Amino acid sequence: MKPLDWIVLGTFLIFIVSYGVWRGRRNRDLDGYLLADRSMPWWTVALSIMATQASAITFLSTPGQAYVDGMRFVQFYFGLPIAMVILAATAVPIYHRLKVYTAYEYLEGRFDQKTRALAAFLFLTQRGLSTGFTIYAPALIVSILMGWNIGLTTLAIGVLVVIYTASGGSKAVEHTNVLQMLVVLGGMFSSFLVIMYMLPPDVSFLDAARVAGKLGKLNAIDFSFDPNNRYNFWSGLIGGCFVALSYFGTDQSQVGRYLTGQSISQSRLGLLFNGLVKVPMQFFILFVGAMVFAFYQFVLPPLHFNSVETAQIRQSQYASTYQSLEREHEEAFNAKKLEVQNFLKVMKTSDQEALRASESRLSAAQTRFAGVREKAVGIMKRNDPKVDGSDANYVFLTFVISYMPAGLVGLVMACVFAASMSSTSSGLNSLASTSVVDVYKRLIYKNGTERHYVISSKVATVFWGLVAIGFAQYAGRLGSLIEAVNVLGSLFYGTILGIFMVAFYMRRVGGTATFVAALIAEAVVVMCWQYTRIAFLWYNVIGCLAVMLLAWLLHPFLDRSRPTPEFPPVSA
Repeated sequence: MKPLDWIVLGTFLIFIVSYGVWRGRRNRDLDGYLLADRSMPWWTVALSIMATQASAITFLSTPGQAYVDGMRFVQFYFGLPIAMVILAATAVPIYHRLKVYTAYEYLEGRFDQKTRALAAFLFLTQRGLSTGFTIYAPALIVSILMGWNIGLTTLAIGVLVVIYTASGGSKAVEHTNVLQMLVVLGGMFSSFLVIMYMLPPDVSFLDAARVAGKLGKLNAIDFSFDPNNRYNFWSGLIGGCFVALSYFGTDQSQVGRYLTGQSISQSRLGLLFNGLVKVPMQFFILFVGAMVFAFYQFVLPPLHFNSVETAQIRQSQYASTYQSLEREHEEAFNAKKLEVQNFLKVMKTSDQEALRASESRLSAAQTRFAGVREKAVGIMKRNDPKVDGSDANYVFLTFVISYMPAGLVGLVMACVFAASMSSTSSGLNSLASTSVVDVYKRLIYKNGTERHYVISSKVATVFWGLVAIGFAQYAGRLGSLIEAVNVLGSLFYGTILGIFMVAFYMRRVGGTATFVAALIAEAVVVMCWQYTRIAFLWYNVIGCLAVMLLAWLLHPFLDRSRPTPEFPPVSA
């Protein structure tokens, strides 16, 4: 990076940390520290919700996902708008009316203490680990750019987030999230404009889109029903709806965002706005990745985008073999480039036979080109069996460093840091809320002062920051970040959602039956992950329905005598 880029990035980091500390000053009680005094307007709630979900993983890995696998990942979000409508009608008024700090408080009033503790434990496990991913993404960028040790880089970035999150609480999180989301959207749009500008003069935007589409990168929708296919219309609509219901309705990192709303209507507007813009936003980010793919049809891309693994193979016994593959890679690229140019010329004619012949040759050239990349990955794995081989996380980063002009590189780096810091701060704030309200205050120290619990929340924030930083050391071994974080969430979200669905809608079922059902359902989900090829989105459906079915079957035997719930179900 040029000096201007470092100035842009450094200024942004200093400003965000300082701004967060300043906005979060004077928190004297839990209501202020954990829920920002429930004073946020709907647009702050909406942008904070979006910033919490749109982590650096989204910004960094999603374009690479489109480059490698096309745009079908957008189907993951098809069920989200439906989920937002359901939650706006049910969960939001319940949580606001009861004035809870966390979603899990409701479960004790509806069921019992052990069910509340189980849901809180599942959340703490899942969110504590996944927050590590949000720290790892920018650490990856800095370590590659500067050649720093990834562990030290992760520690440095994690500490920046912990400083303003621990000191400022939810107010710091909400206000910084708004700014960070605006920076992210501006950075993505700037990146798209630069890609369009850097296409060859005789290649238009429509030409680039046609090439990307013909080579399978605009495959946004697949209506085939296949439970083993991770991304299709049905898994996104059904499984995506279930995961969104769980994430936005039961995950404290999101519940905590809209509990800061001034009223039920303000929180509802924040959720509904997210449902309205999330799919188009995700489509745009994926489309940026598809356009990066189109750009690399005219400019030679690296044989492998992970420069660290490439450097290792060049120092190994397979160095000469890899060099031969690089020459073959360049030859295959030049041959494909000619076919791409010919395809664009034929597209402008009405000769359908020539067009079919050109498409066939282009497909064959792409197959040959992809085959060379597969050989390179095979060589890397022979040299080091632990190497993942996926380079999706590095595609967009490589383009930014190699081709973006000075100043804009720093802006894009700031975008990645902004996305990571917003989602990480929300995660840490929610972990602290759940740890203090659902565990420490409820089970360990019940009669502390407000000041004591505020200090405890700050300590919990620091603790979970250290846990996330520790887990971030292993994130690079888990393949595409955007897939890994969603797989991790899907192992828990279905079970947690099932507990809340029973609480909301199954008025006769009590806590013991729900508790046992949740344990069994979680075991079923883990077994599906370990022993089947079922796509991970369906884990959310399986977990939720298993809890509901098993709780209904078990309640005549386990809930024969139970007190009237303090917090009644929706149907009561």
